[in-house]
Amino acid sequence: MSNQSIIIPASLIGFLTLSIFIGTVAASDEQRISSLSALDRQYLDVQRQSIDDLARRHLGRQLNHTTDNNLSILQALLNQKLVRPEQKQLLQSMGVVLGERLSIDLGMQWVVIEDRYGRSRALRLGATDNFLFPITMISRRAEVGAQVSTRAIYQKAYDLMQPFIQKGPFQY
Repeated sequence: MSNQSIIIPASLIGFLTLSIFIGTVAASDEQRISSLSALDRQYLDVQRQSIDDLARRHLGRQLNHTTDNNLSILQALLNQKLVRPEQKQLLQSMGVVLGERLSIDLGMQWVVIEDRYGRSRALRLGATDNFLFPITMISRRAEVGAQVSTRAIYQKAYDLMQPFIQKGPFQY
């Protein structure tokens, strides 16, 4: 994957941000989208590993390649208060794990979005303007004391993207 960048109006990205993602930005803002750098990939790997280590140590389980297993591990970490609302970094690491599952299950790719507010890692559906921001999906809820259901968050994001996924010639 090349490190080419494109610039698109923020109004196109703001469409999918909803309350569980990042807030929308003014239509006059521009955003720059690029592929992950080696440091970004390393960051995601470290975050994923921190959750796997926590699950192995406290739950006797590990992350694997199934959505059900990984979502139940994330939920157990929250339910058993092994990750608490004030542990923003760990909550965002859980968002990386959630994002990994969404990426695989929806065929999305991690990208970097830069705008006047800073730099964010997001999932992009193909070459479309459809994005998810999973890193903060869990943390934003937990930090305000809301009940967090990892399955509900996953399902809402999945359902949001489903209409934008192109069907193959023999799929209905």
